Amino acid sequence: VQLVESGGGLVQAGGSLRLSCVASGRTFSSFAMGWFRQAPENEREFVAAISWSGGSTKYADSVKGRFTISRDGENTVYLQMNSLKPEDTAVYHCAAKFSEYSSNWRFYDYWGQGTQVTVSS
Repeated sequence: VQLVESGGGLVQAGGSLRLSCVASGRTFSSFAMGWFRQAPENEREFVAAISWSGGSTKYADSVKGRFTISRDGENTVYLQMNSLKPEDTAVYHCAAKFSEYSSNWRFYDYWGQGTQVTVSS
């Protein structure tokens, strides 16, 4: 099983990025997908999650109204990030969890290696 993120980079504050995550190696039709981030010396932090059907989403308060999670079929998930702030700087990981989504990273079954997002002020 493999989850591969892409789309990270360096952007100025107020800018936008779109992260992608492609999952392979098994069927993900019953898996919720989530995005988490981790900055140096910080704990892993929940960002957003989407149900297996794509019909339900959840966001951290810190990104609500600025980020949008979506999925294209069972294997691809996106994170559209607008109005980026320096405090959004982190490595962003996508993750897959069987059945319902959760904001607790410990419940996720599969993880990608992450993509770096850096927002300059």
